[in-house]
Amino acid sequence: MTNGEQHDRNPEQPQPQQPPQQQQPYGQQQPYGQQQPYGQQQPYGQQQPYGQPYPQYQQQAPIPTDASGAPPLWAPWYGAGFLDAFVRFWKKYARFDGRASRSEFWWWYLANAIVVTVLFSAYIASILVWAAGATTTDEYGTTTSTGGFPAVALLFAGLLGLWGLATFVPSLALGWRRVHDAGLAGPFWLVSFAAGVAGIVFGCLESSPAGAQYDRPEAPGPQV
Repeated sequence: MTNGEQHDRNPEQPQPQQPPQQQQPYGQQQPYGQQQPYGQQQPYGQQQPYGQPYPQYQQQAPIPTDASGAPPLWAPWYGAGFLDAFVRFWKKYARFDGRASRSEFWWWYLANAIVVTVLFSAYIASILVWAAGATTTDEYGTTTSTGGFPAVALLFAGLLGLWGLATFVPSLALGWRRVHDAGLAGPFWLVSFAAGVAGIVFGCLESSPAGAQYDRPEAPGPQV
């Protein structure tokens, strides 16, 4: 046995050290085949953000309009004018499905306030006119009334009551649809009966794409 062989078999001879293996960065593993590396998330902007509405509400089809720019009755009318909102209120008298935009809601309440103010003011004015002409004061300062309650005042009081009855159901339906447009269930509008300020809050809420779930589009008619 030569000295070289004895040198190779000497157990005390230090062995050459292997270079340390390079580890993967913490949290990143070796890809398996062609798969996405484990622990690596989708690039930002390609996944559904947390808390966002469902995709079918985000990518809803555009609302059709007629030649005048008015949408169908099942759809909300964003940017409706005063007269448009007034007429649409009566056309959707008891329709609780669908949505109502803020312009539809507030233009109607302005119109309603005008009508109520006119009728109530006429009622008060007719009473004042009657009271001024139907009362006499004698020399002793005693005031007496001649004649009964004026018929004109009764007429305006009756008209005011009829207006309230005629607008109760469509006003309820309008508030119901306004809550739908904010993405909430219709019964939330009933809170406004207990707290009037809730109606103002609901009327100011912004539109939400999730409200499209309450729409009931009419099927298109047969092609002639």
